Amino acid sequence: MPVQMPTTKGNLLRLKRRYDLAKNGYDLMDRKRHILIKEMMALVEKVKVLREEISDAYKLGYYLLQQANMSSGIISSIAEQVAIADEVELTYRSVMGVEIPNVLYTPKKNLEIPYGLLNTSSRIDEAYLQFQKIKELSYTLAEVDNAVYHLAAAIAQTQKRANALKNVVLPRLSSQIQHISSALEEKEREEFSRLKVIKAQKENHRS
Repeated sequence: MPVQMPTTKGNLLRLKRRYDLAKNGYDLMDRKRHILIKEMMALVEKVKVLREEISDAYKLGYYLLQQANMSSGIISSIAEQVAIADEVELTYRSVMGVEIPNVLYTPKKNLEIPYGLLNTSSRIDEAYLQFQKIKELSYTLAEVDNAVYHLAAAIAQTQKRANALKNVVLPRLSSQIQHISSALEEKEREEFSRLKVIKAQKENHRS
C-alpha cells in the first residue's frame, strides 16, 4: 500500500522528479544487463571450444606420457626437474563496472628443455611439450571461466535491481503521483464550484 503524503503541488513535483530518476535508473540497469549478457554469451561459446580443446589435449598428453614411461621407465625423477610455473600475472578489465580477470602469460618462443639428455628420449620431450600446451590452454580457460562467473553474478544482481525498480519503486511512485494528482484536481473542482457559488450570490445581491 503506497505511503500517503500531503496532497500538495510541491510533493507532486518531488514525486515526479523521483519517478523520472527511477525510470532513468531502470533504463540504465536494463541497458547494462543486455551488454553484460552479450559479453557473457560470447565467452560461453569460447569456454565450450576451450573445454573441447583441453580435453583432447589431455588425452594426447596422457598418451604421450604413457609412451614415455614405457620407453624410459617411470619418469617421476625427470618430472621433478621441471620448475613450477610462475610466469603468470593477473590483472582486471572493467565491463560496465564489472571487474573481469585477465591472465597475462607470454609463451616463450624458444622453449628450453629443463632436464638433461642423459636417460631421456624424444618420447619424454613430446610429452613435456604437450603438457606445456595444456598449461597454456588452462590459463586461457581459467581466465574465460572466471569472466563468465563474474558476469553471471553481475547479471543476476543487475536483474534484481532492475526488477525492484520496475515492479516496486516505479508502480509505487506512479500510484502516489496519481493519488495526489486526483486529490489536487478534486480540490480545484471544489474551489471552482465554490467560486461560482460566491459569484452567483454576489450577482443576486446586486439584482
